[in-house]
Amino acid sequence: MPKPTAVKAASKALPPLETSLPSRQRGKDTFEVILATAGALLSEVGFERLTTNLVCERAGLTPPALYRYFPNKYAILAELAYRLMDAQDQALFRWQETGGLASTSLEESVAKSIALRKDLVAITRTFPGGLWILRAMRALPQLHAVRVASRDRVLEQQFDLLKLSYPTVSNDRLHLATRLSEQSTFAMIEMLIEDPDLDEARVVEESAWMTALYFQHLVDRPEPQPPLKSAARTSRQRKNAA
Repeated sequence: MPKPTAVKAASKALPPLETSLPSRQRGKDTFEVILATAGALLSEVGFERLTTNLVCERAGLTPPALYRYFPNKYAILAELAYRLMDAQDQALFRWQETGGLASTSLEESVAKSIALRKDLVAITRTFPGGLWILRAMRALPQLHAVRVASRDRVLEQQFDLLKLSYPTVSNDRLHLATRLSEQSTFAMIEMLIEDPDLDEARVVEESAWMTALYFQHLVDRPEPQPPLKSAARTSRQRKNAA
């Protein structure tokens, strides 16, 4: 699957994130060794202390061998972040394809939501350096596009499917509901990965109930009206214009 162009976009003030993908097996093996080593090192030293020299030393590579594929450590982090986000996205898409959004009761909706959340948390926990990759995407402007590309890809597909279930809900409201759901799920994953002392089963279940109850009443609640303050301001502006 081709990477979103946003992943490769970088400001002129930021280091380049372009990677050179190897075509030969030996190069592919080296490429993977670099990523695996960097992921392991992230768990030990974090992204701030991670350096290309440290990766080379641990992997038994020379700097030129690494720079053949990655121009700097940010390119390595971006590739790891893309892979983590893609793993999460593919889990969500599989869940959708197997009827994750289809349910005949609130309890069934919650149960399916719990299953998805458990899967996403497990993927992130087992991904090499998963915690530090999440932190890096939050802290480093260089990696922000990776998270945004993943979010937008998920929102687009999720919205199209939800529109079938909520045809009477306005597009604006459904877009907001879809984004709130995605953001809250991602925040739940971050919370659990950041704090291993939390009761994972309870956090997952509560998060699933929050989302399921929100969507259950999405149709029942009236569409929000423009704030009265804004309407009053518009009226004053019209009088002033007259």
